[in-house]
Parts: sequence; structure tokens; C-alpha cells
Amino acid sequence: MSGLFSMFFGNNDAKKDTPKKAIADLRMQITLLQKKEDYLTKQIEEQENLARKNVTTNKNLARTALRRKKMHEKNLEGLQGQIDSLESQLNAIESANLNFETMKAMKQGSKALKHIHGNMNIDKVDQTMDEIEEQVTLGQEINNAISRPLAGLEMDDDELNDELENLEQEVLEEKMVVGAGRAPVAIPGGVSSSTTNIPATKNAATPAKKEEEDSDEEEELRRLQAEMAL
Repeated sequence: MSGLFSMFFGNNDAKKDTPKKAIADLRMQITLLQKKEDYLTKQIEEQENLARKNVTTNKNLARTALRRKKMHEKNLEGLQGQIDSLESQLNAIESANLNFETMKAMKQGSKALKHIHGNMNIDKVDQTMDEIEEQVTLGQEINNAISRPLAGLEMDDDELNDELENLEQEVLEEKMVVGAGRAPVAIPGGVSSSTTNIPATKNAATPAKKEEEDSDEEEELRRLQAEMAL
């Protein structure tokens, strides 16, 4: 066993391929012995058949055939023992080689982990996580501060609602006033009835100018009526 470990874990670079070569040689030898095994099995069958064929007619030949059969059986038994030994050794080497390759891979993985974790430890990780949490908290506080209304710009919702209701009431009253003051009916001569009751003064406008003003007023009233209809 110590020789097996020295074969795998020795410092000599020439020994690196020793397991592979040993495995290849063992497999080759096992194959050769198995072929010999097949040959002996056939010889045993042939000698047995020869003995059966001549057991009643030629006993000497039958006896010789049985003797050869026994010899082949003895050789076959020894050959099978060799094959069993070689297969056991092959399995041991393959298992040891697999363990060696596994251990080598694990060692390389360990080196990689050490390299990765070379500048890391639990204290540094905790410190980094604390710094990240601190910055996230700071960012949230900054965002809240930026989003907060400036001093003097705060608005009371109740006050806004009251102002909105007052504005709505004013608009409704204006609509009622405009609806009550529709354009007056014109009388003959192109002068509206609204102008008949206005006394003449020294600075009164001429009839042509008054008609133009009335026409503008009527047009403005129509425009307002159209807007209110919308």
C-alpha cells in the first residue's frame, strides 16, 4: 500500500504517468489471459467430446483425451485465478487514481477559493454591508428632503376646496347674467330698442356710430351665447 501511495504522490515527474501506464498494461494482460481462457475452454470441450466418442470403441484414446481434458482444466483454473488477481489490482489502481484526481481537483478548487477570499473576511463583509445600508438610507433621506414642499408653499386642502366652490359659484352667476341679458330686438330704422330710452346729450354719438357700437355689442353677445351653449 505504501508503494501504491508513493507511486501516486511521489515528487518525481516521471511518475505522473505511472498509474495510466499500469492501468493500460493490466487491461492488456487481462485481455490476453481471457483469450487464453477461451482457447482452453474450447480444448476442454473437444477432449470431452473425443472421450465420449471413443469410450466404447477405443478406451486408450478416450483415456488420453480425458487426461488432456484434466490438464486443460487445471491450466484454466490457474488462469482464472490470475485474471481475478489482475482485475482486483486493476480495480484498486483505478479507484486510487480516481481518488487522486479527485483530490487534485479539490486542491485546485481550494487554491481558487483562497485566492478569491484572500482579501475578504467576515468583518470586511459586515463593514461593506453596513456601508451599503448607510448609503441606501442616506439616499432615501435625500429623496424625502427633495420631495418635501418648500416653506410657505404648503397648501391647505380645505382652503383650496372653499376657493374652488366660490369660483364655481361666480362662474354660474356670470352665466345667469349673460343669459338674462340676451340681444335686444331691433326696431325699424336699424336702431335697437335699448337705445330709444337713452336721452340725447351734447356729446351723444351720431346715429351711424351708435349703430356700429350696437352691432359690436350684438356680435359680442352672440359669441358669448355660443360659448355658453358649449
